[in-house]
Amino acid sequence: MRMTMDDGVALEVTDSGSGPGLLLVHGFGGAKEDFADHVDALAARHRVVTFDHRGHGASDKPDEAAAYSLDRMAADVLAVADGLGIDTFRLLGHSMGGMVSRRVVLAEPEQIDALVLMDTSPGPIPRLDPELAELAAGIILDQGKDVLKPMLDEAGTLESAPHLRLVAERPEILEYEERNWRALSGVMWATMLLEIVHQPDQLELLAGVHCPTLVIVGDHDEPFVDASRAMAAVVPGAELVVVRDAGHSPQFENPGPWFEALDGFLLGVERAPAA
Repeated sequence: MRMTMDDGVALEVTDSGSGPGLLLVHGFGGAKEDFADHVDALAARHRVVTFDHRGHGASDKPDEAAAYSLDRMAADVLAVADGLGIDTFRLLGHSMGGMVSRRVVLAEPEQIDALVLMDTSPGPIPRLDPELAELAAGIILDQGKDVLKPMLDEAGTLESAPHLRLVAERPEILEYEERNWRALSGVMWATMLLEIVHQPDQLELLAGVHCPTLVIVGDHDEPFVDASRAMAAVVPGAELVVVRDAGHSPQFENPGPWFEALDGFLLGVERAPAA
């Protein structure tokens, strides 16, 4: 379905199952299908909602940089839930989606029943050089995606041994990633990359998160492992799961242990006594 935000941007949304709301928020350059392998299983006990961020997938792609920010995407998350009549919900954010979800829970904590921060950070991505990000943003805006893509491929951005194994075993994953790249907005990519590298560090603010929280990360996702440990140490009562033999996308790279950790966490939330 299409849902139109308050600034006129339409997002492509899927809504499956019944039960407590569970919003799955994809990362930078991804799409709602990042979770497609697991939606049916999760929908056995949840109303599962996925959507393409603005500038991604089948959603609208405004040409103005002002249409894109972490705060704007956080507002989109809340607007999607509101438009579907979901007052409170469980929220999973992956990578940039985790940065968006962090802002959601800090802004509207009463609407979040449980939080999953997946392969993400509380601020700028560790080891991502702001000067290189500025250079990449300039290239995509001035010369286009076709010029930048080979440079990113050569740099091996967020590449890991588990990801290389995955694309060897499932070549359709590489086709999916290439399709996502073709679909995204260059203006969005440049704008959001620069915001990601220049965003404030909100680690200390996470001490104010009081909903059940799972922090999950692939053990080969080197830029995010230490950040995940830090977040789990700050959020009161947070659970940390490091998924073995997985990189930046453990739901693809080692789906069994990833799903077991997520499903077990969500089942624990359902069984927890009401506050």
